[in-house]
Amino acid sequence: MHKVIAAIAFAFACATAAHAAEVKILTAGAMKAVVLELVPQFEKETGHKAVVDNDTAGGLAKRIDGGEAFDLAVITPGVIADLAKKGKVVADSRANVARVGVGVVVKEGAPLPDIGSVDAFKRALIAAKSVAYIDPASGGSSGIYLTGLFDKLGIAAEIKPKAKLKQGGYVAELIANGEAELGLHQISEILPVKGVKLVGPLPAEIQNYTTYAAAVGADAKQPDAARALLKLLTGPAADTVLKARGMERPPA
Repeated sequence: MHKVIAAIAFAFACATAAHAAEVKILTAGAMKAVVLELVPQFEKETGHKAVVDNDTAGGLAKRIDGGEAFDLAVITPGVIADLAKKGKVVADSRANVARVGVGVVVKEGAPLPDIGSVDAFKRALIAAKSVAYIDPASGGSSGIYLTGLFDKLGIAAEIKPKAKLKQGGYVAELIANGEAELGLHQISEILPVKGVKLVGPLPAEIQNYTTYAAAVGADAKQPDAARALLKLLTGPAADTVLKARGMERPPA
């Protein structure tokens, strides 16, 4: 009898393993932490294993254009729309997921600069010995925006010689390890880093929100599982996760 039960259990385990599959998720930087936090629930509900790969929005666009396979992509709406035109994602699966603003970060214990107005923000940037942000050449949306903002504010010449550019990942790491005095990055990518302090968001007049959207790959190997994860990302289960990461739902 025990042998029969063991055989049935073994057969069930084999069937489950055969049914389980890897679901490849490509995500832009700011959404990585959100996706990873939802992965356990996703894996429990679907029985599949999530494999999360991270890059800048521009980097992901190039990779997908180059033919990289994936099940679900979480990038910016512009990139998703372009991929839809090229037939790289399922057009009717597209959905806006979240948005996040840019914040200012300093090392933990350091004096907090005044960034309460545009003029105060400019003074803080000029006074800083070094300013870290994402290299716009890497395709990071915050770096591209900030480069234009410095020009608009008339301080590009002062910022350029003391800029510390990060190719990807967390700008706040440059602050934590002492490579830069002041950093600018999306708030959701500041909060996870230890040893730093979020000063606050950019003044409302110059704030820039990056919206993130998701879509199922046109050639997804696990389209149903990808849609299940997309449902999680756009549903109530993700609301508290987004809030804890400094993000919010985009306006309807």
